[in-house]
Amino acid sequence: MKLNIKFWLKLSLLNLCIVATLGVLMRYKIGFEFPYLDQKHLQHSHSHFAFSGWVSHTLMTLMVYYLQNKTVDFQVEKYRKIIIANLIISYVMLVSFIIEGYGLISIIASTASILISYVFGYYYIKDLRKIDRDLLSINWFKAAILFNIISSFGTFYLAYMMATKDIVQDYYLSSIYYFLHFQYNGWFFFGCMGLIFGFLNLKKSENPFYETSCKLFAFSCIPAYFLSTLWLNLPVWIYVLTALAAIVQVFAWFKLLYILIPAKKEFLKNFSPLLRYILLIATVALSIKLLLQLGSTIPVISDLAFGFRPIVIAYLHLVLLAVISLFLLFYIYANHLIFISKRIKIGLLVFSIGVLLNELLLAVQGVASFSYTIIPYVNELLFAVAIILFFGIGFTAYFSIKKVKNNPPL
Repeated sequence: MKLNIKFWLKLSLLNLCIVATLGVLMRYKIGFEFPYLDQKHLQHSHSHFAFSGWVSHTLMTLMVYYLQNKTVDFQVEKYRKIIIANLIISYVMLVSFIIEGYGLISIIASTASILISYVFGYYYIKDLRKIDRDLLSINWFKAAILFNIISSFGTFYLAYMMATKDIVQDYYLSSIYYFLHFQYNGWFFFGCMGLIFGFLNLKKSENPFYETSCKLFAFSCIPAYFLSTLWLNLPVWIYVLTALAAIVQVFAWFKLLYILIPAKKEFLKNFSPLLRYILLIATVALSIKLLLQLGSTIPVISDLAFGFRPIVIAYLHLVLLAVISLFLLFYIYANHLIFISKRIKIGLLVFSIGVLLNELLLAVQGVASFSYTIIPYVNELLFAVAIILFFGIGFTAYFSIKKVKNNPPL
């Protein structure tokens, strides 16, 4: 028996719509009067649900899809229960954070979400032993799960500080960035890389650098955390290690592209121009992200980046929207897991344009903040872009969920 992938991915798209809805509400509150919901509570709900209800749910589902296609006599029931539990907890976090912010229910739900990820990780790593060891995706998936577990330590330390009311600002921010780093650059990144290598059906034996690249990214991921804490007075040796980690990741990424693009260029031509365009945006966005990381090792740039909130927001959205979300959407439709109709293509195109406009405006706002320049109507423009994102993914989700009579090939 296999997991009904299409059903769970339709819920993924619905969840992304909810994330976009919260984004619209937050942008509206910034530009206009709306006293009914607390902005901070909305922000917590938006981020937690984006992580658990959209990205983590989708990654779990797609990783199970990969595993069940490679395994004989696949035992699916445990994964179905894990996915259901994760979704229920995600919806509890969605509502509880809006109502109470960091309160009893939301903290319990957040803790439960972490424990569920542990259970998923345990079973998944155990089942990875049953498939061909030469498959390149295996090590990337193992690293993804490991970093997901590591990221939770930041959450537990935050909970400890809040419970004891012994909150030191530097430790508080460091814990938040710790969690974000190992989610974005660990669990999300390695999970997506495992999926794309599985999609391309790559094996370790095909090129020695394939396996080396995983090791380079994995070992550099830990010191790369300090890229998020360069505003602290770090010892020189940590700074040097951090700079080396940034250099290693840039080298590994561009060498991978140098190897993969010629090898898989013809294969990617099998897909529609829109899907290739989406994959290209995600690839370019990841390249920019890694170069920005490298640039942030320069103290002056680091001080500017972490001193202005718009820059941090632009960076986080670059990763979550332009890299992770666009890649996951590409993967879903390129694998024909959901039939892609003309209307879905329109939705994906609108959403992709929204992602680009959002990054452009956030980047302009961030750069302008360096000189304390106020961009006229920037909040209204960001609200308009949030609506574009909502309608783009809403259109995509509606026609993906809606039943169609025929599912012709792409």
